[in-house]
Amino acid sequence: MTTSMTGFAAHSLNLDHASVNIDLRSVNQRYLELHFRLADEFRALEPQLRELIQQRMTRGKVECRIGLAMLPAASLDNGLNPDILERLAHWQTDVLQRLPGSPPLSVNEILRWPGTMQSGALSQEALNEAALTGMRATLDELVESRQREGAKLKQHILDRLAAAEAQVTGLQPLLPALIAAQRDKLAERLRDALGEAGHERLAQEVALAAQKADIDEELSRLATHFSEVRRVLNQAGAVGKRLDFLMQELHREANTLGSKSVAVETSRVSLELKVLIEQMREQVQNIE
Repeated sequence: MTTSMTGFAAHSLNLDHASVNIDLRSVNQRYLELHFRLADEFRALEPQLRELIQQRMTRGKVECRIGLAMLPAASLDNGLNPDILERLAHWQTDVLQRLPGSPPLSVNEILRWPGTMQSGALSQEALNEAALTGMRATLDELVESRQREGAKLKQHILDRLAAAEAQVTGLQPLLPALIAAQRDKLAERLRDALGEAGHERLAQEVALAAQKADIDEELSRLATHFSEVRRVLNQAGAVGKRLDFLMQELHREANTLGSKSVAVETSRVSLELKVLIEQMREQVQNIE
């Protein structure tokens, strides 16, 4: 299944005295880049959280936020943490001795200090388990979000791919007449310049021009690349980098087609192909 690198998911778990809130956001990135914004209670979990994400994703910039919100009843009933208060008092005394002009901590600053408000019956083990459980559920939602977006990107690419194939298919029947017309035009110009005495030179120049204007090979490679894009889009796993390479190859063939153009029709097809390939490439940049 084609997967986008763009997605969002949020999940909350309510415990006896608190709520664990998890947000995951991802955008396109060449490699897998992880950023964590964790409440103090969950900072030790970062290696495990990182491993969980790496098991599910290979590319994208992913931002993970995990917060802990105390429920109103817990905040009112559990009071303050005496150990933290004792440490703060000791630290404040030490600071004032060294820096007598320093202002003391305000009540608001003390209450906002991490760990000042007791978490009731919540143990660190219970918090860790809730965070990891919530992370797995949020990852499931994020992956589904990226897959839904990936399905839209895939259809967008297939639509443009079909249009590009139609351009090549419509050009192929015209090639014999276009080449013949170009050959006759060149032969007439050479006859005017060389006269009948240059018959052998005339034949050589016409053959050389026809060889340079032959675009059968480019059209064949375009068709091969079109088929490969379809095959890769139906593969499982991360296919974005391979699709990006194929877009580069398609663009190269479209450029060559334009440089060999001997008629308005081939120039027009070359331009249309470049537009369609660029539209596909923009979407491929978002595929994992």
